Amino acid sequence: MEKKKLYFAPLEGVAGYIFRNIYADFFDDVDKYFSPFVVTRPSGIMKHKELRDILPENNENISLVPQILANNADGFINAAGQMRELGYNEVNLNLGCPSGTVVSKKRGAGFLRYPEELDAFLDRIYTECDMKISVKTRIGFENPDEIYRLIEIFNKYPVYELIIHPRTRQDMYKNKPNLEMFDYALNTSKNPVCYNGDIKTKSDYDMITERFPDTDSIMIGRGILANPGLFGQIRGKGAIDKEFFKKYHQAIFDKFCQVYDGDTFILFKLKELWAYFANDFDDADKYVKKIRKAKKLTEYKAAVETLLSRCSFSVE
Repeated sequence: MEKKKLYFAPLEGVAGYIFRNIYADFFDDVDKYFSPFVVTRPSGIMKHKELRDILPENNENISLVPQILANNADGFINAAGQMRELGYNEVNLNLGCPSGTVVSKKRGAGFLRYPEELDAFLDRIYTECDMKISVKTRIGFENPDEIYRLIEIFNKYPVYELIIHPRTRQDMYKNKPNLEMFDYALNTSKNPVCYNGDIKTKSDYDMITERFPDTDSIMIGRGILANPGLFGQIRGKGAIDKEFFKKYHQAIFDKFCQVYDGDTFILFKLKELWAYFANDFDDADKYVKKIRKAKKLTEYKAAVETLLSRCSFSVE
């Protein structure tokens, strides 16, 4: 079977450049990272936080694709121009974010409700942007049948890569990915297609790539947070063990303490990751509760050390 390209999904609030660099220090199996979205503004000027996340000097040795959240062609074109000035030759359009605050502004998956406006928007950005534009989308807003019209629209343009999460916005992250509709999109798309959604184990990856051998690439997000070594397993490497996880976690802890201020904020970032890490440990519920209840970094460290000493580590 042909080797697929492997992409790290744009996980908002988690996979910024701080985390990306730590991950890349430990794992080298990612073909591309996609940044959390940059929001376009009439001025075309990015917030300092967004700019810092995509600055090339903050992403050395990382193949990064900046993601843009927009419903206004001028805003997108201005933002893409800024990315080009920074040295990027590809940007990604976010049509998948299901967040209520995003959708209410007709952005992300919310833009899928307006196919005619989306069509006009794509016509402009593909006409006026002199760079590669990939698209990350869901199969519809309310109904999976919406993919029929969406594929018609996408097929009119040179989409560099169409990354499909086969759920509707209404699904959020519930229900199972609609593989029948993904099959339709894959076989109907005139552009290269990437699969994204619910790949948590190598078995999940094998199932998707065996069923859809014509996919060009696979994007994984939450599955990589839960099992950081999953890309390596897919590439034929062994699973990581507890000692490796300890070093990985310690690097995250040390870096977060170095770059972020205050126990409360650092703990928020670390606990966010433990929502995923917890899946790797057997009979860990009561220890994970202590991690979640920690109000000081000293309490957090003690709770993590207890969990690591008493719970076995295993990933599929």
